[in-house]
Order: sequence, then C-alpha cells, then structure tokens
Amino acid sequence: MEGIRDACHVWAQELKGTFRDEGVLIFFIIVPIAYPLLYSWIYNNEVVHEVPVAVVDDSHSAMSRMFVRRCDASPDVSIKYHAADMDEAKAMLSRQEVKGIYYIPSDFSTNLNRMQQTAVSVYCDMSLMLTYKAVYQTAMAVSQDMNSAIQIQTLGNTTDREDEIATRPLDYEEVPMFNPTGGYGNFILPGVLMLILQQTLVLGIGLSAGTARETNRFRELIPISRHYRGVFRIVLGKSMCYIMIYSVMAAYLTLLVPRIFGFVTMAQGPELIAIMLPYLCACIFFGMTVSCLIRHRENVMLLVVFFSVPLLFMSGVSWPQSNIPGIWQGVSWIFPSTFGVRAFVRVNSMGATLGDVLPEYRILWIQTVVYFITACIVYRYQIQLSRHKVICRLQHIRHKREVRKQQRKFIQDSN
Repeated sequence: MEGIRDACHVWAQELKGTFRDEGVLIFFIIVPIAYPLLYSWIYNNEVVHEVPVAVVDDSHSAMSRMFVRRCDASPDVSIKYHAADMDEAKAMLSRQEVKGIYYIPSDFSTNLNRMQQTAVSVYCDMSLMLTYKAVYQTAMAVSQDMNSAIQIQTLGNTTDREDEIATRPLDYEEVPMFNPTGGYGNFILPGVLMLILQQTLVLGIGLSAGTARETNRFRELIPISRHYRGVFRIVLGKSMCYIMIYSVMAAYLTLLVPRIFGFVTMAQGPELIAIMLPYLCACIFFGMTVSCLIRHRENVMLLVVFFSVPLLFMSGVSWPQSNIPGIWQGVSWIFPSTFGVRAFVRVNSMGATLGDVLPEYRILWIQTVVYFITACIVYRYQIQLSRHKVICRLQHIRHKREVRKQQRKFIQDSN
C-alpha cells in the first residue's frame, strides 16, 4: 500500500509538472490534436485533378485534335496551353506553368491512315509523383481507347460483342485493394498517425527531463522526498501519467481523425485496444529511457526531428519492407513505431485480425518489458548519481565550515 501511495504521488506530481510546463503541454496536447488535422486536411483530396498540361500539335489533324480533346475531358488533366514548338513548351515547364507536355508528331495521322504505328511523346515533371501519375496515365488511357476504336473500324465485325472480344480478348477489372480511393491520404496517413504518437511522447518526456536537469529538480527532489525511494515507484508513477494522457490522444488519432476526413477505418474495438496498449507502453518506456540521455531541452527536438523521416521509411509503409536492407531492418527493431505502424495499418486498412498481426503484437510486448527494465536501470543510475552529488555537496559545505572555524580559531589565538 505504501508503494501504491508513493506511485500515485509521483503520478500527481508528474501530472502537475506536465500542465505547468508550456513546452511539454504543447507536445502532449496541442501537437497531437493540431498536427493530424493539418496533415489530413492537406491530403484530403487524395489524388490530384486538373493538372495543367501544354500540347505541341505538329500534326494539326482530326485524329490529333481528338486525342487532345479526350485528354482535356479527363478529370486528371487540363490542357492549358497549345505551344507552337517544344522550346516554348519547355519554357512553360521550367516556369512551372504546366506539369507536363504532350508532343504529337507531324506524321501522327498519316501513319494511322497507312496502318502504321505512331507515337505520342509525354514529358512529365518528376518532382511530384502525383502529377506525373495523372499526366502519364491519362495519355495511356486515351491512347488505349483510340486503339480500340481504330481496331473496330478495321476489323469489320457485325456485332458489339465481336468488337468487344476483338479489342479486349483478355478482359481485366482494376480493383484497388485496401485503398478504394487510390489516394495518398488512405495510403500514408495511418502510419503517420501512429508515428505521431511515438514522436510526441518522446518529445514531451525528453523535454520534461531536460527541464528538470536544467533546474536541478531531477537531482535534488529524488533523494530528498520520501515518495521517491524506489525506482519501480518512480517509473510506474510517471508512466501512469503519460498513459492517462495518451490514451485519450490515441483514441482521438485512431478513431476520430480518420472519420473526420473519411479515411478507411476497418479496425474493431478489441483489436485496436489490444494493439494500442502495448504500443503506448513501449513508446512511454522507450521515451523514459531516451530521456535520461537528454541534457538540455533543445536536444530532444533535434533528435526526434532527425529520426522522423527515416522511421517512416523503415516502418515499411512508404517503402516496401522487402526492399529495406537487413542492417536497417535491424535498426528499425529498436523503435516501437516500426511494429506499431505495421500492426495498425494491417488491422485498420486491411481488415486483419489480431492473429494476423501476432508477430508484431508479441514484439510490442517484448519491447514494453525490455524498455521498462532499461528505464528502471537508467533511473536508478540517475538517482545514485544525484545522491552522490548531493553527498559530495554536503561534504564540501561541511569542509568549508570546518576551514572557516579553524581560520576563526587561528585569528583568535593570534590576537
């Protein structure tokens, strides 16, 4: 009972310190609330539409004009300019007035009428993959439709079914799995939301530890207060504070934000709770372990910002997990976000059950136990170090007092 009371006291003190420190409050409350809304709002359109394109039509034929009209009628491309030549079109592309160029050669219609193969050249701005996809796929879709129409005219079939079989003997149907909109938001947002939980936790815990060291509260409070007599009580009390706050943040990020912006949410309550519990615990104990390496408030922000993008790549969401080198996969096992992101994406976006993500689920619990032990070790080291410094300080003060007494006694004897 005494240990429980001490842990509750540590929890209350940590909660007070969290709401008194503006920096910690920003990373624990404001950033998890505002940042997902901003990020989701930016990618809410999922795909780009009406990408501006310039056309260089050297054919000036009915077939070339048909190709241009069909491209312009598509939802993804808008024909903004008809350039006189490629030099003018390239100048527009360099000024970012257009994102792509369609070049139709002078022999375009002539080759088609001669039953010869022709081509349309597509030039795309590769700085943004979404615009490249829109420009290129629109040209491909229009060319395929025109190919089918030309085949039907030359075959001379009598029924629509014969035309359909002749132009598409092997039919196909495109069904986007796990991402019905085919958009960027449904693809990347679930992993980013899970990464936000870890990064803001590490930021807030590290900022709190750096503040404590700068104000010497961490070194002086622990040896003096009777409530800080056990490492287990300290770690448990602090983690109770963090998990209380981030249980609300996790529910907001995984349940409310996707529904606000209409993203795919297939996770059921039991599976979601089963994944979030070890993930939050692992992130908390990981942040407490890392916080003991932070000496100043600013260091934790530099550290977290440096690792944010690599962690997203190593999670296997934005880059295929099979293409990640073995050494980097080993490095990724250090961070809870690697397995938390994979488990959440498979459950939330792919409809997986807890049994389907059992390896990630087990590793999250292993990380929870390992980082709890490391947090206890580093906190014990900090306590011993702080006690040693307090003892050395007291001895130094006592030594000064003894020296002063001897000096006063020597002066009195001399007089």
